[in-house]
Amino acid sequence: MSHLKYMKELNSLTRMDEAIKGPVPRWQKKRLEASNASINMSLNSSRKVMSGSFINTTGTSKTPTKWVDSRGKKTPAKTCKKSPSRSSTTPAKTPNGGDRFIPSRSTTNFDLGHYKLQQQNADDADKVEALSPSKREMQRLIGENLHGGDINNMRVLSYQNKAPAPPEGYQNPLRVVYSQTKTPASVKASTRYIPQAPDRILDAPEIVDDFYLNPIDWSSSNLLAVALGPNVYLWNAGTGTIERLLELEGSDYVCSVGWIQEGPFLAVGTTTGNTELWDCSQMKRVRVMNGHASRVGSLAWNSHILSSGSRTGQIVHHDVRQRDHMIATINAHNQEVCGLKWSPDGKYLASGANDNMLMIWSAVTGQSHSHTQPIYSLNQHQAAIKALAWCPWQHNILASGGGTADRTIRFWNCNTGACLNTIDTKSQVCSLLWSTTYKEIVSGHGYAQNQLTIWKYPGMTKVAELTGHSSRVLHLAMSPDGTTVLSAGADETLRLWKCFQPDPHKKKEVTEVKSVASRLKQSIR
Repeated sequence: MSHLKYMKELNSLTRMDEAIKGPVPRWQKKRLEASNASINMSLNSSRKVMSGSFINTTGTSKTPTKWVDSRGKKTPAKTCKKSPSRSSTTPAKTPNGGDRFIPSRSTTNFDLGHYKLQQQNADDADKVEALSPSKREMQRLIGENLHGGDINNMRVLSYQNKAPAPPEGYQNPLRVVYSQTKTPASVKASTRYIPQAPDRILDAPEIVDDFYLNPIDWSSSNLLAVALGPNVYLWNAGTGTIERLLELEGSDYVCSVGWIQEGPFLAVGTTTGNTELWDCSQMKRVRVMNGHASRVGSLAWNSHILSSGSRTGQIVHHDVRQRDHMIATINAHNQEVCGLKWSPDGKYLASGANDNMLMIWSAVTGQSHSHTQPIYSLNQHQAAIKALAWCPWQHNILASGGGTADRTIRFWNCNTGACLNTIDTKSQVCSLLWSTTYKEIVSGHGYAQNQLTIWKYPGMTKVAELTGHSSRVLHLAMSPDGTTVLSAGADETLRLWKCFQPDPHKKKEVTEVKSVASRLKQSIR
């Protein structure tokens, strides 16, 4: 028993985490006397947290109990301290008692900071990860109730003041070093302004909400043709007058419209498989051309040749000058042809369909219709391809856009069949148009923003996003002067965006658009 008692006393004397018994050392008495000054109160509170041993003082000072760091130190006398006279006479340099580079002790929770520092060892981290999700949630709720918030998001140190705002007109000289800017040679003063709101909004009641149809087209004589259900209306963009061109009978509705390159002739595709040709200067139908067994959803002109694509996947070339108009029939696709475009020079025809295939057809030498076999069959898109657009200044470059499952815009070199670039737009691509004023391309989209996006070519950086449609954009059309884009939305509105206004510093002489008399007027039967 005496041996056990001796060991117990020895252990109590050698333990460092308990209070030291005996008289208070001399160095500790001096520190207690110096701590009576008010300026050292905050210093003492910080030592209390960061110390490792708890010491009870029995002196006459009113200083509360203190934490003194005794771990890792052999003798307490080696503890450094500041001169009381120097600290008591130094005035505060900051008016609010804190600086943005120095932590504010009055707002810092040292107990929480000490706990978070001690919690960083690997054993505690393993224990936390081993807990079940329910216990983790319980610990989080307890911590929020005790500390007023999630302790994992609380900082060990807090700062009283934010960084002061720089004076007006101040420029940081380090911005040149730490920021990436354009080279001086590429910096150009641009005065171009792109309005974020449409210039005009027109009603389009009964417009068919169908991704595969092409319901609008803008002529070179500044007439806009719009298919609204069984009707086709003509809107004169110069005068603002509206006329109804036709109305189909029964349950038939208009699937596509397309203006000839020059002249007043408009092609109209219907659900019965017929393609009608109308003279809009006389407001009368010229002829009806058959050739399809189902609806005609896409039309494309190349001089006097009208190419039409149907739901069966067929493409038919019509020579509108001849009595026997069908000069070629191509079983091009397995599903509905929804995109059809001739290149500006008439050398290539591009067709896109619901079978996710993009095909390029070369024109017959000396003729305006294509061969019956494609030169390229491209299958990189993962959805239906309706959006097709040929580059106006580089006629062998084609842009194509995919539907909801694809959402990409691809650029093709039709001389080689190579894909030049791909951009993920994050939404359904319904239509594409090239600008004739700038080296830019505009795309119309569906869910989720139903926006128009202007891209800088060839870098494909976003220039602007135009929002306003509450439903997807069905189709786009360009004004003959190249300054205005019209978007037809499933929200039954037509919106005109003046997004390609010419730069004032590079203003060119604007020539009035004159209607050109078509040579086909005397030859169409």
